[in-house]
Amino acid sequence: MLHYKVEPRGAVLPSEAFLFIVRRMNRFLRIRFLFLIVAAFPISAQAMDQPGGSDRNATSGELFETIARMDTAIFDAFNAHDVERLMTMFTDDLEFYHDTGGLTDYRQTQENFKKMFAGTPDIRRDLVKGSLEVYPVKDHGAIEIGEHRFCHKENSKDECGIFKFAMIWRKSGESWKISRVISYGHQPPH
Repeated sequence: MLHYKVEPRGAVLPSEAFLFIVRRMNRFLRIRFLFLIVAAFPISAQAMDQPGGSDRNATSGELFETIARMDTAIFDAFNAHDVERLMTMFTDDLEFYHDTGGLTDYRQTQENFKKMFAGTPDIRRDLVKGSLEVYPVKDHGAIEIGEHRFCHKENSKDECGIFKFAMIWRKSGESWKISRVISYGHQPPH
Protein backbone atom coordinates (compact mmCIF):
# COMPACT_ATOMS: atom_id res chain seq x y z
CA MET A 1 0.00 0.00 0.00
CA LEU A 2 1.24 3.46 -0.87
CA HIS A 3 1.52 5.91 1.98
CA TYR A 4 1.24 9.63 1.42
CA LYS A 5 3.17 12.13 3.44
CA VAL A 6 0.99 14.87 4.77
CA GLU A 7 2.33 18.32 5.51
CA PRO A 8 1.33 19.84 8.85
CA ARG A 9 -1.56 21.66 7.15
CA GLY A 10 -2.79 18.43 5.54
CA ALA A 11 -1.50 19.03 1.98
CA VAL A 12 -0.24 16.10 -0.08
CA LEU A 13 3.35 16.64 -1.22
CA PRO A 14 3.51 17.66 -4.94
CA SER A 15 5.67 14.68 -5.91
CA GLU A 16 2.99 12.33 -4.64
CA ALA A 17 -0.02 14.32 -5.80
CA PHE A 18 0.09 12.80 -9.28
CA LEU A 19 0.03 9.24 -7.90
CA PHE A 20 -2.77 10.20 -5.54
CA ILE A 21 -4.90 11.50 -8.42
CA VAL A 22 -4.12 8.64 -10.81
CA ARG A 23 -4.98 5.98 -8.24
CA ARG A 24 -8.36 7.58 -7.74
CA MET A 25 -9.28 8.06 -11.40
CA ASN A 26 -12.36 6.10 -12.27
CA ARG A 27 -12.41 3.49 -15.05
CA PHE A 28 -14.03 5.85 -17.53
CA LEU A 29 -11.22 8.37 -17.20
CA ARG A 30 -8.54 5.68 -17.47
CA ILE A 31 -10.12 4.38 -20.68
CA ARG A 32 -10.34 7.91 -22.12
CA PHE A 33 -6.69 8.45 -21.15
CA LEU A 34 -5.65 5.28 -23.02
CA PHE A 35 -7.65 6.32 -26.09
CA LEU A 36 -5.91 9.73 -26.02
CA ILE A 37 -2.53 8.00 -25.94
CA VAL A 38 -3.49 5.84 -28.93
CA ALA A 39 -4.83 8.88 -30.78
CA ALA A 40 -1.47 10.61 -30.32
CA PHE A 41 0.45 7.90 -32.22
CA PRO A 42 -0.52 9.07 -35.74
CA ILE A 43 0.60 12.58 -34.78
CA SER A 44 3.89 11.17 -33.46
CA ALA A 45 4.35 9.17 -36.66
CA GLN A 46 3.85 12.30 -38.77
CA ALA A 47 6.38 14.17 -36.65
CA MET A 48 8.94 11.40 -37.24
CA ASP A 49 8.61 11.95 -40.99
CA GLN A 50 9.52 15.61 -40.64
CA PRO A 51 13.12 16.76 -41.16
CA GLY A 52 15.05 16.34 -37.93
CA GLY A 53 12.49 13.78 -36.67
CA SER A 54 13.34 10.29 -35.49
CA ASP A 55 14.42 7.73 -38.08
CA ARG A 56 12.64 4.88 -36.32
CA ASN A 57 10.37 3.28 -38.87
CA ALA A 58 7.05 1.90 -37.65
CA THR A 59 6.65 -0.50 -40.57
CA SER A 60 10.04 -2.20 -40.86
CA GLY A 61 13.07 -3.23 -38.87
CA GLU A 62 13.84 -5.83 -36.25
CA LEU A 63 11.22 -4.71 -33.71
CA PHE A 64 8.53 -4.56 -36.39
CA GLU A 65 9.41 -8.08 -37.61
CA THR A 66 9.41 -9.46 -34.05
CA ILE A 67 5.98 -8.02 -33.19
CA ALA A 68 4.58 -9.03 -36.61
CA ARG A 69 5.68 -12.63 -35.85
CA MET A 70 4.09 -12.43 -32.40
CA ASP A 71 0.87 -11.04 -33.92
CA THR A 72 0.79 -14.00 -36.32
CA ALA A 73 1.41 -16.45 -33.46
CA ILE A 74 -1.35 -15.08 -31.24
CA PHE A 75 -3.90 -15.03 -34.01
CA ASP A 76 -2.90 -18.48 -35.26
CA ALA A 77 -3.99 -19.60 -31.78
CA PHE A 78 -7.15 -17.46 -32.08
CA ASN A 79 -8.03 -18.92 -35.50
CA ALA A 80 -7.40 -22.44 -34.16
CA HIS A 81 -9.71 -21.56 -31.24
CA ASP A 82 -6.97 -22.75 -28.89
CA VAL A 83 -7.80 -20.75 -25.75
CA GLU A 84 -5.01 -22.34 -23.70
CA ARG A 85 -2.29 -21.37 -26.20
CA LEU A 86 -3.89 -17.97 -26.79
CA MET A 87 -3.85 -17.07 -23.10
CA THR A 88 -0.13 -17.89 -22.75
CA MET A 89 0.52 -14.78 -24.85
CA PHE A 90 -1.07 -12.40 -22.33
CA THR A 91 0.34 -11.18 -19.01
CA ASP A 92 -1.49 -12.13 -15.81
CA ASP A 93 -2.30 -8.45 -15.22
CA LEU A 94 -3.95 -8.09 -18.65
CA GLU A 95 -6.37 -5.21 -19.19
CA PHE A 96 -8.51 -5.63 -22.31
CA TYR A 97 -10.46 -2.50 -23.29
CA HIS A 98 -13.28 -3.02 -25.80
CA ASP A 99 -15.30 0.01 -26.87
CA THR A 100 -18.66 -1.78 -26.69
CA GLY A 101 -17.75 -4.59 -24.28
CA GLY A 102 -15.94 -2.62 -21.58
CA LEU A 103 -12.87 -3.55 -19.57
CA THR A 104 -11.96 -7.16 -18.77
CA ASP A 105 -9.06 -8.75 -16.93
CA TYR A 106 -7.15 -11.95 -17.75
CA ARG A 107 -9.74 -14.38 -16.36
CA GLN A 108 -12.71 -12.55 -17.91
CA THR A 109 -10.94 -12.35 -21.28
CA GLN A 110 -10.26 -16.09 -21.15
CA GLU A 111 -13.95 -16.79 -20.45
CA ASN A 112 -14.98 -14.41 -23.25
CA PHE A 113 -12.79 -16.29 -25.73
CA LYS A 114 -14.30 -19.63 -24.64
CA LYS A 115 -17.83 -18.28 -25.08
CA MET A 116 -16.99 -16.68 -28.44
CA PHE A 117 -15.49 -19.87 -29.86
CA ALA A 118 -18.39 -21.98 -28.58
CA GLY A 119 -21.00 -19.57 -29.99
CA THR A 120 -19.19 -18.73 -33.23
CA PRO A 121 -17.17 -21.84 -34.13
CA ASP A 122 -16.03 -20.50 -37.51
CA ILE A 123 -14.82 -17.04 -36.42
CA ARG A 124 -11.51 -16.02 -37.96
CA ARG A 125 -9.18 -13.01 -37.65
CA ASP A 126 -6.90 -11.66 -40.35
CA LEU A 127 -4.64 -8.63 -40.15
CA VAL A 128 -5.49 -5.96 -42.73
CA LYS A 129 -2.47 -5.88 -45.03
CA GLY A 130 -0.40 -2.71 -44.67
CA SER A 131 -2.13 -1.55 -41.46
CA LEU A 132 0.40 -2.79 -38.90
CA GLU A 133 2.61 -0.24 -37.14
CA VAL A 134 5.01 -0.93 -34.27
CA TYR A 135 6.59 1.62 -31.94
CA PRO A 136 9.17 0.95 -29.22
CA VAL A 137 8.39 1.71 -25.59
CA LYS A 138 11.62 2.53 -23.78
CA ASP A 139 12.55 -0.01 -21.09
CA HIS A 140 9.23 -1.85 -21.52
CA GLY A 141 8.47 -3.31 -24.94
CA ALA A 142 6.41 -2.13 -27.88
CA ILE A 143 3.10 -0.72 -29.04
CA GLU A 144 1.36 -2.46 -31.93
CA ILE A 145 -1.47 -0.71 -33.74
CA GLY A 146 -3.41 -1.72 -36.81
CA GLU A 147 -6.66 -2.99 -38.23
CA HIS A 148 -7.96 -6.52 -38.37
CA ARG A 149 -10.83 -8.26 -40.10
CA PHE A 150 -13.04 -10.76 -38.30
CA CYS A 151 -15.31 -13.07 -40.30
CA HIS A 152 -17.82 -15.80 -39.54
CA LYS A 153 -20.75 -17.40 -41.35
CA GLU A 154 -24.24 -16.15 -40.64
CA ASN A 155 -27.17 -17.61 -42.61
CA SER A 156 -24.62 -19.24 -44.96
CA LYS A 157 -23.05 -15.86 -45.80
CA ASP A 158 -19.73 -14.40 -44.70
CA GLU A 159 -20.32 -11.74 -42.05
CA CYS A 160 -17.17 -9.62 -41.73
CA GLY A 161 -16.05 -6.45 -40.01
CA ILE A 162 -12.84 -4.44 -39.92
CA PHE A 163 -11.87 -3.01 -36.54
CA LYS A 164 -8.96 -1.06 -35.07
CA PHE A 165 -6.71 -2.21 -32.26
CA ALA A 166 -3.72 -1.24 -30.15
CA MET A 167 -1.72 -3.70 -28.06
CA ILE A 168 1.03 -3.03 -25.53
CA TRP A 169 3.67 -5.77 -25.64
CA ARG A 170 5.82 -6.26 -22.53
CA LYS A 171 9.27 -7.76 -23.00
CA SER A 172 10.68 -9.78 -20.12
CA GLY A 173 14.05 -11.33 -20.98
CA GLU A 174 13.45 -12.83 -24.43
CA SER A 175 9.71 -13.29 -23.83
CA TRP A 176 7.05 -10.99 -25.29
CA LYS A 177 3.50 -10.89 -23.89
CA ILE A 178 0.55 -8.55 -24.33
CA SER A 179 -0.34 -6.56 -21.21
CA ARG A 180 -2.92 -4.15 -22.62
CA VAL A 181 -5.36 -4.36 -25.52
CA ILE A 182 -7.58 -1.61 -26.89
CA SER A 183 -10.13 -2.81 -29.43
CA TYR A 184 -12.31 -0.12 -31.00
CA GLY A 185 -14.35 0.92 -34.00
CA HIS A 186 -17.17 -1.57 -33.35
CA GLN A 187 -20.81 -0.80 -33.93
CA PRO A 188 -22.70 -0.40 -30.65
CA PRO A 189 -25.44 -2.98 -30.00
CA HIS A 190 -28.86 -1.92 -31.35
